Amino acid sequence: MNGLLELFDFVFRGDFHMGALMFKNIFGNAWPARIPFYYGWVNLVFAAIAMVATLPGRSVGIGLITEPLIADLGLSRLVFAKMNFWATIGGALFNVICGIAIDRFGVRAVVTAVLFVLSALVLQFSHVASFGILLFLLIFMRGIGQSALSVVSLTIVGKWFVRRLSIAMGIFAVLMSVGFAVAIVVAGDVVLNRGWRVMWSGMGWILLIVAGLSPLFVRRDPESVGLDTELVEDDKVPDPVIGFTLVQALLTPAFWVFAIGSALYNLIIAGVMLFNQSILGELGFDETAFQNAMAAFMATGLLGNFLAGWAARYWSLGRLMTVAMLAVGIYLLAFPHLDTAWQVLGHAGLLGFSGGVVSVIFFTAWADIFGRLHLGKIQGAAQVFAVLASAIGPWFIADTFSSAGTYAPAFYALAPPVLLIALAAWFVNIPKPEDALAQSTANPLT
Repeated sequence: MNGLLELFDFVFRGDFHMGALMFKNIFGNAWPARIPFYYGWVNLVFAAIAMVATLPGRSVGIGLITEPLIADLGLSRLVFAKMNFWATIGGALFNVICGIAIDRFGVRAVVTAVLFVLSALVLQFSHVASFGILLFLLIFMRGIGQSALSVVSLTIVGKWFVRRLSIAMGIFAVLMSVGFAVAIVVAGDVVLNRGWRVMWSGMGWILLIVAGLSPLFVRRDPESVGLDTELVEDDKVPDPVIGFTLVQALLTPAFWVFAIGSALYNLIIAGVMLFNQSILGELGFDETAFQNAMAAFMATGLLGNFLAGWAARYWSLGRLMTVAMLAVGIYLLAFPHLDTAWQVLGHAGLLGFSGGVVSVIFFTAWADIFGRLHLGKIQGAAQVFAVLASAIGPWFIADTFSSAGTYAPAFYALAPPVLLIALAAWFVNIPKPEDALAQSTANPLT
């Protein structure tokens, strides 16, 4: 507080040189080392806020405005689903670009730039009136919002935590889940009462504010502010920054098990979230059942976050992925047999719980298994699979319904690969960041 008063005093007296020095002292890279707790927790909170800010680029966010949007522009659901597919595919390229940018410029610069660009896109989207502009904005909202911002948000946490990464990611997942729940409820209410354009515009201005705050609070990594990673009293020597290269990571079975498992979940959840009311309607359930199912989904997602964050300290991530994929497999196979409202709640709860577990795994695995040295690239590569899957999901489920007149074949077709990943995850070998050195010695090309 005294520092801020001195800053204002210099500015009011016209001593801008001293004011600039004071500003650098307060908001530069020195002050995080002086606060009485590890500064990684500040970065974690902002990373969770940034992840919630991906809402306008995600299927669940776009799903909030799909019906009024297509009514405004005179589009059919099938045409919009195809636009969404190509927009998501195009947006996936931003994962790789963002990963490279993070490793070169750092998370602070990248998250600030991404948030500013996303705010501009969302504000422009609130005024969209033509097919061509809609597709253009969808591509960039998906690329910047869903892809790039997700990668940098996860990487912020991975850059700041090593010893307590599973705990940090569990907390991150809980904050993110609560944030998404609040944002979805509020946004849905605004859409209902004031229209989708008002809601989307308001979201754009909120994103602009968050973008302005990001350079004040986010820092590149502990070393950039003179801290050791998760410094504790008995730390004598800072941990070296170690890890796999992207090529080394791609050569491990663990990368593919976690990437494919997470992608399969994304494929399912993207399709279900976009058409959930129609899916339940096929079985004779009304809008009330749909709303209750969404509540169960969110509540059990939080439960999955908590349990996975705790269990990751004692279980391997492979075993946790097996549990999550088994829950998804049961969810898929049980779909046609839902008869009561309680069964619908339990069914949605299975998907929510498995999503809570998968999110903690996805947030934790890349830094925990492959290290921080090339985390941006590895995180970006994994995100490509997740985004591609989320593009395929709605189209696959909608196309199946269009051909068969029921969603059941889509659910049955997805069950075998999900259960196969569950089996593979139980037995997969989980490498450690230190193993990268041995790989480099054995194969210099990696």
